[in-house]
Amino acid sequence: MAAALHLYKGGDASVALAAIEAQLAAGDTVTMALLHGAAKPMVPDTVRVHRVPEELSWEHLLEKIFAADHVVTW
Repeated sequence: MAAALHLYKGGDASVALAAIEAQLAAGDTVTMALLHGAAKPMVPDTVRVHRVPEELSWEHLLEKIFAADHVVTW
């Protein structure tokens, strides 16, 4: 089981959602960081979502980046 982190800055989320669904189906733990006031896309409830920097500081985001097995930016 891998840990995936998605850094999302807004826009069309369809490709991100497809990737997230595939990761969840594989049993991965998925987290999404919303950057620069991005609106939260309709992700499954099992995806942990954090707003940066309102809920998660930049320092903690950096820690999550280094702890993740996969980091994807959208």
